[in-house]
Parts: sequence; structure tokens; C-alpha cells
Amino acid sequence: MELNYKFNSDGLIPAILQDSKTGRVLMMAWMNAESLEKTFSSGLMHYWSRSRKKLWLKGETSGNTQKVIKSFIDCDADTLLFEIEQTGGACHTGYESCFFQPLNRDGSPGEIVEKPVFDANKVYNK
Repeated sequence: MELNYKFNSDGLIPAILQDSKTGRVLMMAWMNAESLEKTFSSGLMHYWSRSRKKLWLKGETSGNTQKVIKSFIDCDADTLLFEIEQTGGACHTGYESCFFQPLNRDGSPGEIVEKPVFDANKVYNK
């Protein structure tokens, strides 16, 4: 069966990354056709950086790589889900997940109780 990936007008498709062991959603990133090809051929997650306008391998700077365990496409073929094995934290801020900021019922920021798993300032020389 041939899949017809539905990329948006910028040639991108959203990818949701989930920890294969815990089920926790770690991050969301954008992929283009080239990053998909590199991900499937290497078994490591590659993305398209909209801000830098370039392809990137997750972990190329931090060492926090993502190994593909399983991959899925949704029923509309416009969103991808990858179950991955995460090395280190997924978030560039140092947290395990990009979804570390809780929200209160009124939408205001709640208390962050999670601790970073790495020092982003040291890793990215900020």
C-alpha cells in the first residue's frame, strides 16, 4: 500500500514524539520529505527546522538522540506519531519533555514541579 502523506503548503507534516516505554508525549516537531527519508533509512529522528530553515538530526548538538521504535500515520495522513527511545531529554530547555509547563484551570501557568534532566546552558553554550 502506498501512503499519500499530506504535507502542508510549506511541505511539512507534524510529528508527535512519544516515549516508547512510558507513553509520555515528549515533543512535536515538523518533518519534510527529506527528513522522513533520513529518519526511515537511519532509524534516528530527523526534522526540518523552520527557524533555521535546515534539516537537523535530533541530538546532533546535545547528544540527546531519538531512536525510532514504531511509527504511525493518522487516518487523514496529515500527522505522524513516532514511538521512540529517547537518550537524555527531548526538550532543548533541558527537560525530559517539551510539555513540562502545567496550566491551571484558567489557563495561567502552574508550578513547574519537574526538574531538568540536563543543563541546556552548558550543552548549547548559552
